[in-house]
Amino acid sequence: MLRRILPIVTVLLATALALGQMPAGTHLTVRIGSEISSGTAKVGQSFEGTLAKDVVVGGKTVAKAGSPVRGKVTLAKSSGRLHAPGQLSIRLTSVEANGHATTVATNSYHVQGKSHTKSNATKIGGGAAAGAIIGALAGGGKGAAIGTVAGAGAGTGVAAATGKEEAVIPSEKVVTFTTTAASKAKAN
Repeated sequence: MLRRILPIVTVLLATALALGQMPAGTHLTVRIGSEISSGTAKVGQSFEGTLAKDVVVGGKTVAKAGSPVRGKVTLAKSSGRLHAPGQLSIRLTSVEANGHATTVATNSYHVQGKSHTKSNATKIGGGAAAGAIIGALAGGGKGAAIGTVAGAGAGTGVAAATGKEEAVIPSEKVVTFTTTAASKAKAN
């Protein structure tokens, strides 16, 4: 029984490799073509890049470094002004393998903007301190209290005006994706 199945499996594997198909678990190292930001990206938006390394399956190169890839944005959440940094997720949808466009399903690559906490505390606390000093000079203890509140308010305004922390995947960033299912050659 095994002797009859083995040649069939060998032919199927050779055919899959010739078409540039990749089994689940194949690593695809990609160089992103242009910057993607959570502040401007939309879910479903496509992006392009190139393979940064050859894709080797079963000892055979099925896609060469430099081959084009396409993907899409799966999450794009813009940053809030005082909280909730931006979030961005992307995944691959196709790879050119052995001259054929091959549909792929991959894991997502996720990035998040920097936290607002430290920056906001510095701006608000700095504003409060400056307000207290100015208030103390102008009106003593009562002026210091009023200055502290006014300075904290001003610091909060500065934090709100400058506080967006978007998630960004820069151009030329190298990201490794892993296929989650066997790839399929696209019909031309």
